[in-house]
Amino acid sequence: MPSRAIPYLKAVVHVLCLLPALYLLQMYRSGALAAEADPTNFITHFTGNWALWLLLADLAITPVRRVHSALSWLVRFRRMVGLYVFFYATLHLLTYVLLFSGYDIAAAIDGVRAGHLAEPWTQLKLIWPTMLDDLKKRRFIQVGLAAWVMLLTLAVTSPQRVLRAMGGRNWKRLHRLIYVVGIAACIHFWWLVKTGVRTPWEVTAVLTVLLLVRLAYSIRRRAKTVKTAAVAGA
Repeated sequence: MPSRAIPYLKAVVHVLCLLPALYLLQMYRSGALAAEADPTNFITHFTGNWALWLLLADLAITPVRRVHSALSWLVRFRRMVGLYVFFYATLHLLTYVLLFSGYDIAAAIDGVRAGHLAEPWTQLKLIWPTMLDDLKKRRFIQVGLAAWVMLLTLAVTSPQRVLRAMGGRNWKRLHRLIYVVGIAACIHFWWLVKTGVRTPWEVTAVLTVLLLVRLAYSIRRRAKTVKTAAVAGA
């Protein structure tokens, strides 16, 4: 892939990754979202699903690029897709905070308009005890929040300057958390749906395949390293 084509492809990927958010916004503006039986539940599943699908796409980049050296350019899209995973996961979290937990959005907006810039924070403090109680009682919230915190860590450390400051080896070790995020996200999905619902099996199956491919590659690389060391020491 010519280097000059990468910026154009990145523009296309940006548009494709933003399309779900734009679609959701259009649903809100057209009234289609309000026509849903449960708009809040729809937004929750919509944002969560897209976070998961993009996460799987991000995890698939590395094994796909290893198929052939001509596909090595795909790695240049991994950071971008990963940041969109964080974007949709954050929308997923905000759906809970702003819509499920009782946060008074109207009061926050009115307060800001009246010059009380701390009003959004005041409204958050009012619902904080409720959210903490939910966190203690509901295990799907616990594992989901843990996944989001890990994604936040990866997003903050994604810039090149952070990579240089941390060193390549430490940076790679930290960013292997993306696999833990995938596992936590699937667990969050299974614990979120009602008993007997098997919807999460598809993303779980894809994640399992990607993890097995990663494991196979690690074993193969380690065996090759051991063989090389044995030949060198002979």
